[in-house]
Amino acid sequence: MSTLYRAITGNPSVSIVIFFAVLPFVVPYKALATQVLVYGLFALGFNLLYGYTGLLSFGHAAFFGLGAYGAGITLAKLGWHSVWLAVGVGVGAAGIGGFVVGLFALRRRGIYFAMLTLAFAQLLYFIAFHLADVTGGDDGLRGIPQLSVGVFGWRLSLDNPVNFHYFALVWVGLAVFALQRILGSPFGAVLAAIRENTDRAQACGYDTLRIKQVSFVFSALLTGLAGALDALRITVVPVESLYWSTSGQAVIMTLLGGAGTFFGPFVGAGTYLVLQDRLSLLIEAWPLVIGLIFMAFVLFLPKGIWGTLVDRLPHRQAAGVKP
Repeated sequence: MSTLYRAITGNPSVSIVIFFAVLPFVVPYKALATQVLVYGLFALGFNLLYGYTGLLSFGHAAFFGLGAYGAGITLAKLGWHSVWLAVGVGVGAAGIGGFVVGLFALRRRGIYFAMLTLAFAQLLYFIAFHLADVTGGDDGLRGIPQLSVGVFGWRLSLDNPVNFHYFALVWVGLAVFALQRILGSPFGAVLAAIRENTDRAQACGYDTLRIKQVSFVFSALLTGLAGALDALRITVVPVESLYWSTSGQAVIMTLLGGAGTFFGPFVGAGTYLVLQDRLSLLIEAWPLVIGLIFMAFVLFLPKGIWGTLVDRLPHRQAAGVKP
């Protein structure tokens, strides 16, 4: 157990790739592993803003939806049958959205910041709802083709669940590696300083507003990548991808797994999605059960599943107790 702990905490990007490379053969069906992977990245994007910068966003569905619609419209409406271009457009749309929303929302703090992000997300939701000719409206954007990608001279068909899982895993691995490098840099240390005490960081000479803006855009880019991958995964973009409940899922997943940790959002996403999948087969009121579980975690395990493990295991080792 201690070896596993040191491996995961020592190199998160490698550990996440190894974990998700095996996951399709462990879960009840392979598509669930890909869903956990994509939504784990979604939660990780939110976690960069909340867990590492200390900014609570209630509107991260905006960037998830922008990424999904950007990729979906590229393939279904514009007819540009390039997976790489679709992902690039989705990520770019989310990044631009993050920049614009950040310009306005970051001028406020606390609950006012959170409400502004929610307002922007709902604004985009209603725009997508009424632009049915472009977005599909209430029916969602349909007609996204399942294409193939070239890998070292081979054509990899993405309509195969296992192939798509590893295609998405490459993107997620690169994103996690980039985030690891960012947070390990002096910029990451400044983010931690802003999270702990914004006024003190500002007094030390840091342009906290500009740094928050950069962090906000990075967070939007990660979230947009998750949205683009999700559009390619299910070949449809439901308008609910922009809805406030989707933002709530990112918050729940991050808190369940552990805010401020690399692996926590993926643990939270896996916990939430597996519970949803299993409980929905047993009872109709499965959201109520998940809500009660979430309340229990907030009250008794505020650092989440992985956050609690990371926090406690070193103390157990120091005390000479085998984990």
